[in-house]
Amino acid sequence: MRCDACRAFFIRPPFFPLPHRAVTDSIDRPTDDTPDLPREGESSSAPEGVAHPKRIKSFVRRAGRTTTGQAKAFETLGPQFLQAYTGQPLDLAQAFGRSAPTVLEIGFGMGEATAHIARLKPEVNFLCCEVHEPGVGALLKRIGEQGITNIRIVQHDAVEVLDHMLADGSLAGVHLFFPDPWHKKRHHKRRLIQPPLVHNLARHLQAGGYLHCATDWEPYAQQMLEVISAEPLLANTATSAGGYADKPDYRPLTKFENRGLRLGHGVWDLVFQRRA
Repeated sequence: MRCDACRAFFIRPPFFPLPHRAVTDSIDRPTDDTPDLPREGESSSAPEGVAHPKRIKSFVRRAGRTTTGQAKAFETLGPQFLQAYTGQPLDLAQAFGRSAPTVLEIGFGMGEATAHIARLKPEVNFLCCEVHEPGVGALLKRIGEQGITNIRIVQHDAVEVLDHMLADGSLAGVHLFFPDPWHKKRHHKRRLIQPPLVHNLARHLQAGGYLHCATDWEPYAQQMLEVISAEPLLANTATSAGGYADKPDYRPLTKFENRGLRLGHGVWDLVFQRRA
């Protein structure tokens, strides 16, 4: 019989986000009873007319354990496929060992869709940002099992990678699938898709490059469409009246998405192209 202290150690935390969801902040997700307190260095309220925090990160710290297989993947494959965050401009050709169009993926969860797309597009380099260690280990494991060579992983905040490691016009595309919707209105300012980030992403796209977002939360899809449509560097590729794109063939249906579709939930894709 475990003592009370030991039992407390093994109690499962009350919240675990779905592994496929990319998340958008570096602090723990608030609960219903958690006051929306300012983070260090922030004022208690946003300035008038500013609907987002001064500093939005591309992730939230999540609980999780690295499996034996993931730990082995870190050890054996990490030296080749993990790209250290340096805060200095990254030579993409050197990092990948070749010159090829590069797509940035922000938050890949457990890497199921990432590995699938990389296998479909061997001619493209995929630079993938994720801080969740079990997720990074899972993608490394998939890389080894599936013989994938065109992925590099930066285990760091994608916003800082954009700001300090990637040059303007260096990306052929950006993938941002199922970012955390931050359902409550008072938490909407924590959503990743905000005008400053969208403009930053657009600047990093080469002419003709694309931004592909997907969400299973309709109110967030509506905000995404509004925010991205307002960016003058980007043009919507959708032909439907609603402004949403058909799901591109390369994006797979994950098991979580399939489960949602069976329950009658929708999924909305947005694909915008960088203007010349």
